[in-house]
Amino acid sequence: MTPQQHCDTTTAKAAPVAVFVRPPVVKKRADFLRAANALRQGTTGFHLQARNRGDADAFRVGYTCSKKVGNAVARNRAKRRLREIARLVMNQHGRAGWDYVLIGRKDVTADYDFARMQKDLIWALKKVHSK
Repeated sequence: MTPQQHCDTTTAKAAPVAVFVRPPVVKKRADFLRAANALRQGTTGFHLQARNRGDADAFRVGYTCSKKVGNAVARNRAKRRLREIARLVMNQHGRAGWDYVLIGRKDVTADYDFARMQKDLIWALKKVHSK
C-alpha cells in the first residue's frame, strides 16, 4: 500500500461510532434540596430521591457522594458507576418532568455488583412512581 492509498479517505470505510447519551443533569443546590424533601427509595447500592417537577420537560438526574463514601478516588468511582447505571436505565424507565438524585453509599456503591445496581435502580424507580 502506498502512502497516498493509506491516507486516501475516499476508499476508507468509516467505523461505526457508538453514541453515549447521558441524561440531563441536576446542577443547582436548590433542585437537590427539593428532591431531598420529595420521594425516597433506598437500595443496597445507593439511595434514590425523586421529585415530580410538574412540567413536560425531560427528566434530570443528579449524583452525589458524601465524604462518608471515602476519599476522592472512591467518591469519583462511585459517581462514575451511578452515572453509568443512570445512562443505561433512565432512558427506558425515567419519566419526563421528574428530577432524580442518586446518592452513593459508604463501602457499597464503588464495589457492588453492577448488574444488580441496574436492577435495583429499575426497582426503585417503579416504587417511586407507584407512590
